[in-house]
Amino acid sequence: MAYWLIKSEPFKYSWDQLVADKKTFWDGVRNYAARNNMKAMKKGDELFFYHSNEGLEIIGIAKVVKEFYQDPTTDEQAWVSVDVAPVRKLKKAVSLAQIKAEPRLSKMEIIRLSRLSVTSVTTAEWKVVLELAGE
Repeated sequence: MAYWLIKSEPFKYSWDQLVADKKTFWDGVRNYAARNNMKAMKKGDELFFYHSNEGLEIIGIAKVVKEFYQDPTTDEQAWVSVDVAPVRKLKKAVSLAQIKAEPRLSKMEIIRLSRLSVTSVTTAEWKVVLELAGE
């Protein structure tokens, strides 16, 4: 299993909306590196759900329930979507400030590639974030 982080602005699509919907397609990604990450996702992979711009925190865990397919919001063949579903809300949200302050997360892509909306997370980073969340 691989781990990932997906970002969404809460006013556009929040964690609570994902929980209410029970499943959604992750669309609108228009960056090749983020798109490549989505193409690498496998069914069952887990994702941190991060509220960007407002909140700036990892709020929950989701999982990939359908691997990549053509993004239904565009006819351009370059862009893909994946389907995701919520797993659980974290006991405590983990803020970007906490991530930046934790030496074990200094190489995490959310810090190094801050503008990328879909990033990979190593197993070690995943465990540290869960520790910070009280999991």
